[in-house]
Amino acid sequence: MTLLALGINHRTATIEVREQVAFSPTQLEAALAELRALPEVREAAVLSTCNRTELYCVTEAVGEREILDWLGRFHGLRVEDLSRCAYHFLENDAARHLMRVAVGLDSMVLGEPQILGQLKEAYQAARRARGLGGELECLFQNTFAVAKQVRTETGIGRNPVSVAYAAVSLASRIFGDFTRSRALLIGAGETIELVARHLHEAGVRRLTVANRTRERAEALSGPLGGEAITLDAIPEALVEADIVISSTAAPLPILGKGMVERALKKRRHRPVFMVDIAVPRDIEPEVGELSDVFLYTVDDLQEVIEENRRHRQVAADQAESLIEHGVGNWQHERRIRSGGELIRDVRARGEAMRELSEQQALARLARGEDPEQVIRRLAHQLTNRLMHRPTVAMREAASRERRDLLEAATALLLDESTDHSR
Repeated sequence: MTLLALGINHRTATIEVREQVAFSPTQLEAALAELRALPEVREAAVLSTCNRTELYCVTEAVGEREILDWLGRFHGLRVEDLSRCAYHFLENDAARHLMRVAVGLDSMVLGEPQILGQLKEAYQAARRARGLGGELECLFQNTFAVAKQVRTETGIGRNPVSVAYAAVSLASRIFGDFTRSRALLIGAGETIELVARHLHEAGVRRLTVANRTRERAEALSGPLGGEAITLDAIPEALVEADIVISSTAAPLPILGKGMVERALKKRRHRPVFMVDIAVPRDIEPEVGELSDVFLYTVDDLQEVIEENRRHRQVAADQAESLIEHGVGNWQHERRIRSGGELIRDVRARGEAMRELSEQQALARLARGEDPEQVIRRLAHQLTNRLMHRPTVAMREAASRERRDLLEAATALLLDESTDHSR
C-alpha cells in the first residue's frame, strides 16, 4: 500500500476550475464514502478550500489514475481536462507536501494560518466518515505536531503580508491602544472588509463604514457592531475618526485637503492616521502636508509587505528544516508500526499452529494413546509446521542467490544474541 496525495491548487488551476472541483460541506460525507469504497483505496481524507482541493489516500501503487477518474466523475468533469492541472505525490513526498500545506508554505500568502484550521476540519470529517486508519492517523498527528513546532519556533506568521493587514499594522504604530480609537472605512469591497475584520480583532469597537450604497455598508459594518453611512456624510464622520482607510473605485479623490483641514480644526488637531489603498487615489496627496495627518499610500504598504515577506521567507527556510525532521519522525513511526503489524501476523500464525497441534494431541490422549508418544509427536509436528515456510523460502532464496534474504534469515533465526530460550 502507498500513501498518495492528489489534487489541484491556485498554482495549477484557474478559479473557475477550482470552483468546480471544490467539495461543499454537504457533499463531503458522500464524497468520503465513495472514495473510501473504491477497490484501490484503504484510507482517505479530503481537504477542500477556495485555493485547493486535495485527496490524501492510502492506496495501491497504481491508484492515482483511478482516484483522478473518480474525482472527475464526482464533479462531472472530463478527466483529460482535470489531469492537465492535477498533481500527485507518493510516500515521503506526499507526507512532505501535507506538512508544507499545514504550515502555509504552499499557500497563496506565505505562512497564512487559516489553512491549519481547515486541515484540522478535514481530519475530523475523515474520522467521522471512518476514512482514517493507522497510516493517515499517524500522518496527520505528525503533521499537526510539525505545524505547532513551526508556529512556536519560527516567525512565519508574525509579519503581515496582505495590504489590509499591513494597513492595520501601520495604524498600530501610532495608536497603541485601539480600544480608544474610532475608525472610518471608505468603500465596501473585499479589501475594506478585511481591514474591518483586522481592526475589530485588534480591539477597535467604534467603526464606521462609508459607501455609495448604504445597504452594502450596513452588510459590512453590521456583524462587527459598526455604523453605516453614505459618502455625503463623510465630512461629519471625519471629525470623530482617528483612523481613516479608503479603498474605492472612484475616478476622483473623495477626501480633499480642505475637507480634512476643517475636520482637524474641529478635532482640535488630534492626529489622524490615513491609508489610501485605492488606485486612482481616494485622498488628495496634499492632505499629507497637514501637520496632524499621517498619510500612507498603497506604495508605502507595499514596502511594509515586502519587508515582512522577507522576514517570513527566513522563517520559511527554518520551517522547511523542521518539516524534513517531521518527515523523518513519520517514517520512523511508520516503520515501527509496520514491524508491529508483521509481528502480530507472525504470532497469530504461530498461535493457530499451536492450537491445532494442541487439539490433535489432546484428542490422541483422549483415545488412550501413550502420553510420551503423544508429546514426542506434538513436538515434532509443531516444529515441522513452524519451520516449513521459512525452510521453503530459504531454499528459494539460495537458488536465486538472494544473499540479502539469507542474511536476514540468519539474523532472525540463528543469531544467538537474540535467543532468549536459555
